[in-house]
Amino acid sequence: MTDASKTAKLELNGETYDLPVYSPTAGPDVIDIRKLYGQAGVFTYDPGFTSTASCDSTITFIDGVKGELLHRGYPIDQLAGKSHYLEVCYLLLYGELPSTTELEEFEQTITRHTMLHEQMQNFFRGFRRDAHPMAIMVGVVGAMSAFYHDSTDINDRKQREIASHRLIAKMPTIAAWAYKYSIGQPFVYPRNDLDYASNFLRMCFAVPAEDYEVNPILSRAMDRIFTLHADHEQNASTSTVRLASSSGANPFACIAAGIACLWGPAHGGANQACLEMLEEIGTVDRIPEFIARAKDKEDPFRLMGFGHRVYKNFDPRATVMKQSADEVLELLGVENNPKLQVAKALEKEALSDPYFAEKKLFPNVDFYSGIILEAMGFPTSMFTPIFALSRTVGWISQWEEQLDDPQLKIGRPRQLYQGKTARDYVEIENR
Repeated sequence: MTDASKTAKLELNGETYDLPVYSPTAGPDVIDIRKLYGQAGVFTYDPGFTSTASCDSTITFIDGVKGELLHRGYPIDQLAGKSHYLEVCYLLLYGELPSTTELEEFEQTITRHTMLHEQMQNFFRGFRRDAHPMAIMVGVVGAMSAFYHDSTDINDRKQREIASHRLIAKMPTIAAWAYKYSIGQPFVYPRNDLDYASNFLRMCFAVPAEDYEVNPILSRAMDRIFTLHADHEQNASTSTVRLASSSGANPFACIAAGIACLWGPAHGGANQACLEMLEEIGTVDRIPEFIARAKDKEDPFRLMGFGHRVYKNFDPRATVMKQSADEVLELLGVENNPKLQVAKALEKEALSDPYFAEKKLFPNVDFYSGIILEAMGFPTSMFTPIFALSRTVGWISQWEEQLDDPQLKIGRPRQLYQGKTARDYVEIENR
């Protein structure tokens, strides 16, 4: 961290305290309050940490007002439009776009780490068939530390790199096998002759009776879903990974914690909620009714997949995702899928309605990714596991960065205590 460029003054009980202020390369200035408790005996109060910077980072920058998302300085729309997921993985992990040789070596490393230890099949079979795939992923990823002992030493940089590669490589296999197990089909092993997205699709949809020919349009759409969800700055699940990591936990435990946090409907379940909303609407003729309800402040109904709590203008990921959604729907059609028919009609209605334009309630990345995954044939229970698969590289990059931070301390948030003060124990017969 560079030296403070200015100071802020805090007046409290007649005393004045000078607090250092740091200026980032982008975004708002940050007031350093680390010594505030020692100097003034007070904490700050910030539920949800929405105004608190818990770390400094060089990985991802978001400007919600401008609708800007940068990975290592590169705009997300350029990366999603011109690059591909594994190249973005390399960028997030190592800080720069790879050369041709570096990318080939990285892709080969990831491709040759996709298989799981054969005994890990026992973990899948230990779950009930109706277990949610996210429950399976939390358990299996956490269990990886019991199988891969040569990559759990967080003080060994080489072991950390091996763990990073393993997690990126094996997560599609884990997610696909969780899906296969839930529908009672045999596991499909990865193939080294397929790219990352194609391999995942094949492991999800191939069966022993006949192979699955991966359509390049679907593979490209899946790759974009992975790319557009690769990292999103200090969100809830990323902060969870960092908090778990601050205790010195092994990488597999940290990522399992991130998966558990992502499972929440307020975080990774947004595209699933979008599809459930489309199912509730049911038919195209009911769209005006639900749009009217969305405009009614007294009605609890909300249009899921429109607007974003971070992006106050438009979601920069949505434009690229819309292009993929249009390509996939043109390929697969919507004639036999009522939810997709409702989605296309709802998108058209909302984009042409002045109310939504004025409120900047544009379709976001979750709306379009939900449409794509539905069209591909994924059940809504698989939407969040696919999100977890995509976000793994972001989590592991943030984990790596934190471990190299000389200012790393175990996470220990404070509280505003509102409970009882000290009182004496009362014997049970006197209560």
